[in-house]
Amino acid sequence: MAVLEALAGVRDLGRLQEIASVFVRHGFGDLVRRSGMAGVLERAGRLLHWEQAEERLEMRPPERLRCALQELGPTFVKLGQVLATRVDLLPPDWIAELGRLQNAVPAVPWEAVLPQLVEDLGVEPDVAFARGETLPVAAAALAQAHRAWRHDGTPVILKVRRPGITAIVEADLRLMARLADVLESQLPDMRRYRPAEVVRQFRVSLRRELDFAAECRSAERIAANFAGDPGVVVPRVHWQWTSERLNVQDYVDGIPAVDLAAVDAAGLDRTRLARAGTGIVLKMLLEDGLFHADPHPGNVFFLRDGRIAIIDFGMVGHLGERRRVELARLLHGMVAQDAEAVADILLDWSVGGEVDEESLETDAAAVVDRYRGVPLKDLRMGTMLSDAAGLLRSHGLVLPPDLALVVKTFLTLEGFGRQLDPGFDMAGEARPWLEKVMLRRFAPSVLARRGRRGLAGILELGAELPRDLRRLLRAARAGRLGGRIDIPTLRSFGDQVDRAASRLTIGVITAALIIGSSIVMNSVGGGARNQWLMALGVAGFIGAAALGVWIVYSIWRGAHRR
Repeated sequence: MAVLEALAGVRDLGRLQEIASVFVRHGFGDLVRRSGMAGVLERAGRLLHWEQAEERLEMRPPERLRCALQELGPTFVKLGQVLATRVDLLPPDWIAELGRLQNAVPAVPWEAVLPQLVEDLGVEPDVAFARGETLPVAAAALAQAHRAWRHDGTPVILKVRRPGITAIVEADLRLMARLADVLESQLPDMRRYRPAEVVRQFRVSLRRELDFAAECRSAERIAANFAGDPGVVVPRVHWQWTSERLNVQDYVDGIPAVDLAAVDAAGLDRTRLARAGTGIVLKMLLEDGLFHADPHPGNVFFLRDGRIAIIDFGMVGHLGERRRVELARLLHGMVAQDAEAVADILLDWSVGGEVDEESLETDAAAVVDRYRGVPLKDLRMGTMLSDAAGLLRSHGLVLPPDLALVVKTFLTLEGFGRQLDPGFDMAGEARPWLEKVMLRRFAPSVLARRGRRGLAGILELGAELPRDLRRLLRAARAGRLGGRIDIPTLRSFGDQVDRAASRLTIGVITAALIIGSSIVMNSVGGGARNQWLMALGVAGFIGAAALGVWIVYSIWRGAHRR
C-alpha cells in the first residue's frame, strides 16, 4: 500500500485514475478495491464512478479484460499480447481472447510525423527519396508505415515510431511495476500469476520492440540463416536511413497470408505454402535457435512466384542447443506416452515454487494418455505443448519466457497451417526436424565438442585448485574462515521480537510518565514555582497520552498487515 500511496502527489495520479476507472467500468471493481487503488484516489480527492461497474458484466471475464486493455491504449494492448503467450499462467480461454487484441489504431497525421522523420533522416523526405506517400499503409500501437521510392525506383517502407510514444510507454511501465508489486503484496491469490515477473519481462520486451535498429539486426541475422534458401524472403535493411526510431526496408509486394481469396486467385498451392511456411518456422526454432516469436498471418506474405516473405522482427526468441533438445524430448515423450520423461523435462523447465514430483508425474501420465493410439496425422502439437504448460500451471510453476514464446509460436503456427490447409499434418511435418535434433546430440562432432568442453573444464579446475587451496588455508590460519546461515523465518521472528520490545519499552516510559506526573500534580501548592510544576505535570500527561496512542496504532497496523 505504501507504494501506491506515493502516487498521490505525482504526475502518474491522473493515469492511475484512468486505469482504475476503466477496470471498474469493465467489471473489475473488486480488483481495484483490493489493490488499494480506490483508497489512494479517494484520499487524493479523485472520485470513481462505481455505478458504471455493471456496464459490461454480461460479457465473459476474458472478454472484459480484453476490452479494458484495448481501451487503455498501446502499452496495455502490448501487455495483453505478452499475456497471450503465457500459456503456463492463463487458461486456454483467456489466451484465446487476449490473442484477439489488435494493434490497429488511428494513424498519426503526417504533419505530426514529419518533424521527427526529418530529424531521423537528416534531410527532408523529398530529398532522401524520389517520392513518398503521406497516407500510411498500416498503423499500429507503436508505429505506422509509409511507402516511398528510392531515386533508383526501388520501393521501400518507412516504419516510423509514433511521436511521443516513448514517454507514454515509460509512464505506463512505471505504473505497471508499482501496481504489480502491490498486487503481490496485498492479494495473495494473485502471487501465483507472478505479476511483478510478467511486468519485468514485458518491460524488457517492449523496450526492445521500440528499438527499430535492434529489430533490423534481428532481421539480418534471420536473413543470413536463410541465405541458401531462395524460397524465403526477408526484406533488405537500408542502414543509411535506419535508426532507433526509423526502420527503412524493402517493400514486399505480396499477398497477405490472411487474404485466402487472393491466394486462390493467384493460383498458389495452399498445401505447399502451409508445408513451406511450417518448415521455415521449424528451422528457426529447432535448427537456428533464433526465431520469429510472432509468426501470425499478418506478418507473412506470399509472393506470386511462390516464395514466402516474413516481416516485422520486433519480437524474436532465442533457444540454446540444450533447450532445443529438451523441446524435442518433450514432444517425443508425449507421443510415446513416456510420462516420466515429460515430468522430468517440465521440472527442469519450471521456475520457482515447490512441487510434489510424484503428483506431477501422475498428472503427466493422465495427460499423455489422451494421445495413446492417436494416429500421427491427428496429433495437434500446439495442443500438446499447451497441455504440458497446463501441467505447470496446475502445480503453480512457471515456464521461462523463452519457452513460453515457443509454445505460443507452435500454437500460432499450427493454426496458420490448418487455416491454409484443413488437412495439414503438423506432427508429420515436425517429425523429421525432431528426429534430427534428437540424433544431432549423438553426432561425433557434437560428442567431440562436449568432450573438449568437459576436458577443458577439468583441466581449468585442476590448474586453479592449488591456488584455491592456498587461499582457503590462509583464511583458516587468519581466522577469517566462517560460514553464514540465512533463515528468513528466524529473521522475521527477530523482527517481531524487536517490535514487541520497542512497544514494551514505550509502554514502560508511558507508565512512568503517568506515575511521575501524578506525583508532581499531587505535590503542587501555591506560588509561581508550583505553577511551573503544574505545567510540567500536564506536559507529562500529554506525552503519555501521545505515546499510548502510538502504541495502539502500532498494534493495529501490525494486525492489519498480518
